[in-house]
Amino acid sequence: MRRMPSRVFSRITGGTEPSAERRSRAGLWAVAGAATLGFLVVLEIAARRYGLPGPITTQAKEVVFAPKSGPLLYASMALMMVVLTWRQRFVAAGLAIGVDVVFALVRWVADAEVTEGSHFGNGALWVMLGCAVVAVTRRTGRERLLLLKGVGLGLLLVAGRKTGDTWLLITSKTRPAVLDQYVATADHALGDPAWVAGRIVTAAGPAAAHVLDWVYTQLAVAAVVVALYQLRRVAAERRFPGHHLVRTFLVIGLLGPAVYMIFPVVGPVFAYGTGAFGTGGEQWAVALLWPDLPLPSGPPQPMTYDGITPRNCMPSLHTAWAVVIFIHSRGGPRILRYAGTFWLVATLSATLGFGYHYGIDLVAGVVFAVTVEAALRTFDRGWDRSGVRLVAYGASVFAVLLLSSRYLSTEMAAHPWLFGPLLLLLMATVVYGYVRTTRAWRPNAVVPAQRSRPLLEPVRADHPEAVVPVAERVALANDGEQPAST
Repeated sequence: MRRMPSRVFSRITGGTEPSAERRSRAGLWAVAGAATLGFLVVLEIAARRYGLPGPITTQAKEVVFAPKSGPLLYASMALMMVVLTWRQRFVAAGLAIGVDVVFALVRWVADAEVTEGSHFGNGALWVMLGCAVVAVTRRTGRERLLLLKGVGLGLLLVAGRKTGDTWLLITSKTRPAVLDQYVATADHALGDPAWVAGRIVTAAGPAAAHVLDWVYTQLAVAAVVVALYQLRRVAAERRFPGHHLVRTFLVIGLLGPAVYMIFPVVGPVFAYGTGAFGTGGEQWAVALLWPDLPLPSGPPQPMTYDGITPRNCMPSLHTAWAVVIFIHSRGGPRILRYAGTFWLVATLSATLGFGYHYGIDLVAGVVFAVTVEAALRTFDRGWDRSGVRLVAYGASVFAVLLLSSRYLSTEMAAHPWLFGPLLLLLMATVVYGYVRTTRAWRPNAVVPAQRSRPLLEPVRADHPEAVVPVAERVALANDGEQPAST
C-alpha cells in the first residue's frame, strides 16, 4: 500500500506545521508592532527637541479637539470595519455619527469655533478605540487577533498621516539649505514640465484648479476605496490577504521622508514662485519666475530657505501613492480601474500644475513606488531570484536619479535630447521589469507540462489499495507536479 506523504498527513491530523507557522506569524506581528511603537516614540522625542508636537501628541488631541482631517478618520474607520459583520458595521457607523453630533452640540454650546481642521471625525476615532477595548476585553483567540488587526490597520493609516506631518516639520527645521537649483537645472532635460503644467492649470481657471486640489488632498481616501475592495472578503474568510494596498501605502510614507532628509527640495512654487497661489515665501525665492518666465541657465548651488516649508519634493510621494493606487486598482472592476487611472492622471497634473514638484521628482516617484511594491511582493514570496533582481535594479535606478540630479544637472541641461529620453527610458525599464516579473508570479502564468504516466491497472475490490478513492490516488500519483500557488 502506498504510504501517504507526511505533508498530507499533517494537514489531516493537524500536526505541528500549522501551529509553528501561526507562532511565526504571531511573532512577526509582535515585532512589527513593537518596531512601530518604538519609531513613533523616537519621532515624538525628536519633534519635541525642536519644540514641535509629535505624532502621538497630535493624535491624542484629536480624541477631544477638532481633527485635522475628518474624511481620513472616517476612511480609516471604514478600513477597520472590514473585519465586522454588516450589523456591526451599521452599529459602528451610527455610534460614530452620534458621537460627532454630541461633539458638535458641545462646541456650539461652548461657542468653541473650529478655525482649523474638520468639524467631524472624533466619532470615528472613538469607535476605533472602542473596538480595540472590545477586542481586549470581550474577544478571545483568533477573533481577538482579527479585530485587533482591523483596528491596527485603521489606526496605522491615521498614524501614518501624523508621522508624515511630523517628518515634514523636522525636515524644515533640520535642513536649512535646499537643492532646488540643481533639480530645476536638471529638469531642463525634460522640458521644464512644471512650468508648462503651471501655465496650463492657470489658464484652465479656478474650477479645474479646485478639482485637482481636491484630488491631491484626498489621496488617502482614494487609497481606502481601493483597499476596501481588496479586503471585501475579510469578514467572511476571517483572515486578511497576504498583500494589499495599505501595506505599500504605509511603507512609502515611512521611507519617503527619510529621502527628504538626504535630498531636501521645496518645489518650484516656493523656490521660483510668483505668489499666485498664496505661498507667502517670495522673500526666500531665487527669482519670481514660475510659471510665466523661463528659468535662466547658470551654475546651480545650494540655497537657504525658511524654517517652515517642508522639504518634501524628491521623490514625489503623491506620485508614488497614486502609482500604487493605479497598480492595485488593476485587479478590480472596470469602474475601479477607471477611477485609479483618473486619480493617477489628476495627481500628476496637480503636482506639476500647482508647482509642488519638478518633473524629475515624478520620475523618481514612479521608480520609488514600483520598487517598494516589488519589494513587498517579493517579501511575501520569500525573496526569490527574480524579485531580488527587480528590487535591486529599481533601487539602483532610484540612486542614479538622485546622484545625477545633484552632480550632473548642468550636463543634463546642456544635452536635453540625450538625458531627457534616457531618464524616461530608465523609468520605463523599471516599470517593464515589474510588469514582466509579476506576470510570471501569477498562479496560472506557467503551467508545467505533465509527464506521461502508464495507466493504472484495474484493482480488485479486495485489494488493499481499493480503499483509497480514485481522485486521491490520481493526486498522489501526480504529487509534486502541480504548479505552486501564490
